[in-house]
Amino acid sequence: MPPRIVEFQSALVKFRQRYLCSPSAGRTMLTSLLRSLRPASKPLSFPNKDVPLVAPHQKIEEETIPDYLATRYYPVRIGEVIHDRYQVVGKLGYGTTSTVWLARDLIDRRHVAVKLFILASCMGKQLDDELTMYDRIAKAASRGHPGRIAVRPLLDCFNVKSPDGQHRCLVHPPLWDSVLALLYRNPVRKLPPQVLAVILKYLFQALDFLHTECHIAHTDIKADNIMFGIGATDTAFTTFEKNELKSPSPRKEVDGRFIYLTRELPMPEDLANPVLCDFGSAVPLDDGREHREDIQPNVYRAPEVILEAPWTYSVDIWNVGCMIWHIFEGGHLFSGRDPEHAAYRSRAHLAEMIALLGPPPPSLLARGNRSGEFFSSTGEFSAQIPMPATRSLEDRETTLRGQEDRESFLRLMRKMLQWEPEKRSSAKELIKDEWICKHT
Repeated sequence: MPPRIVEFQSALVKFRQRYLCSPSAGRTMLTSLLRSLRPASKPLSFPNKDVPLVAPHQKIEEETIPDYLATRYYPVRIGEVIHDRYQVVGKLGYGTTSTVWLARDLIDRRHVAVKLFILASCMGKQLDDELTMYDRIAKAASRGHPGRIAVRPLLDCFNVKSPDGQHRCLVHPPLWDSVLALLYRNPVRKLPPQVLAVILKYLFQALDFLHTECHIAHTDIKADNIMFGIGATDTAFTTFEKNELKSPSPRKEVDGRFIYLTRELPMPEDLANPVLCDFGSAVPLDDGREHREDIQPNVYRAPEVILEAPWTYSVDIWNVGCMIWHIFEGGHLFSGRDPEHAAYRSRAHLAEMIALLGPPPPSLLARGNRSGEFFSSTGEFSAQIPMPATRSLEDRETTLRGQEDRESFLRLMRKMLQWEPEKRSSAKELIKDEWICKHT
């Protein structure tokens, strides 16, 4: 009997055993088995002559990032096959620590997103920390929590070598635009209630999964870390690929390496649910330690983080409340801009919180290592900074017209924006909020 048939029959026996113990694990194993029997795709031939070139003096994409160094980035070329498996199709985005590319998985015959980090020597332990988070997510996923589909999974991870050193590469299912990109597609820079409610429903499901099953705080929830999925039968990725073959992306050649312009994915016909991404700043909270470290984007920092009081999962809830205001009301709830320094300062941020929520309770101040920098022994705000005018959420809300709808939305906001972390609602409770249920 041919060896390939023997291997296949042996795999089927293992599948039957796995399926009897766990049907979901068995189905996953069968899918993987059937994929392994298909022949791998052949690499496509992408044009490399007569391509549009950008002038050498013009800075583009990652070159515009402060302190940019070309040698930190992996020198990707469209058309190259990475790790003997992933053929790069086009550029999806870039950042201070990575570039992201659409690629063809030649073995599984599907499109994937490939995230190539800057030199591992420049990233430190953050690379392994993120992998630890994905490992937790993968293990918890087997328990079937409904929020699992709203968290981006990791498909593959490996290192690749460039002339300057090692680079970590993460492979994910490809997604469409982020919530932030969608926001900027709208001329009024606001999302309608129905869209916001759907985003929140899936976001709170994702956070409940992370908090209760994975024991992870995300700590970096912002509109560009929430992305929309694309339906399995949609042609957005194949259209992107055909466009690159027909009309190659403009690029710039510097010292033998190319810097490509990002190509926009076409508007999908079949959008899937929103997905929470990027676990580079996530923190495990079941390690028995007290967490007081500085986390979160400045304008989304929770009061306990600013005061260096112990924090836990509820920092994510405060974070979501601040983000909601940004994408629904068209501006940040807090800026933290100190007029004396023309930059973000903790004292300015606290002053804005007091103007909105009133003074913090003594119980919170008693827990903060930095409370004495901003408050007197009697709890009065003592930082030398002009106080902003007092304005309630009612004063600042301008989007909703119906009184009942407006009041229920503001009740939702108050469930998240509480000085005391323990008074904020949990993600599980917020999934069932009346305003979200009404609009989904």
